[in-house]
Amino acid sequence: MTPVRKSFWAGVRLGVPFAVVGFVLSMSFSVLARNAGFTALQAIVTAAFVFAGSAQFAALAVIASGGTAVAAVAAGTLMNGRFLAMGTALAPSLPGRPLKRAIQGQAVVDSSWALADRGDGTFDRWQLFGSTAPQYITWLLGATVGAFAGDLLGDPSRWGLDAIFPTFFLGILIADLRNPRGRVVALCGAAIALALVPFTPPGVPILAAAAAALLGLRR
Repeated sequence: MTPVRKSFWAGVRLGVPFAVVGFVLSMSFSVLARNAGFTALQAIVTAAFVFAGSAQFAALAVIASGGTAVAAVAAGTLMNGRFLAMGTALAPSLPGRPLKRAIQGQAVVDSSWALADRGDGTFDRWQLFGSTAPQYITWLLGATVGAFAGDLLGDPSRWGLDAIFPTFFLGILIADLRNPRGRVVALCGAAIALALVPFTPPGVPILAAAAAALLGLRR
């Protein structure tokens, strides 16, 4: 097996546990989206194009509460502010001109970014692609199931989803703590987010925590 294929399939194996969680989250998003007035197609297309749980749920909360589409997009963008820091760290590991790197960067999700980190400041892009592949597939499958079978699934609030999101990100944090180079940055980011959660609107803690990446750049 070539190194590229080996890295890709290693990424696939590592991404499967996160893909299982993603299926449940995406399914719950579609159920809630249908309850908020989305059509089945709108729920699926939103999941396919956005492919970011925190941003999708933030935007959906705005729409469900009577907010405008512009406010919903702003909320989702705020939640995804962390990808600026993540993209900055990943960019040197992606070959090609800016457009090619931007296309490759579409494979970045939180878990895949952390799994592809080699621990020396570089990233294995094929492991990144591999770990994202099963997650995207199950994300689409979950969105489809939720969109068409939402009435059978019932209220997602009884599924315990309030515990899934924190557990999901805690798993990513634990994986990153194994890297001595990134340990200080990871802990600082977690501390900033936890400190701001009780006092700021959703999205702000994540965006502020991304500022901890500046410590990584300095190091």
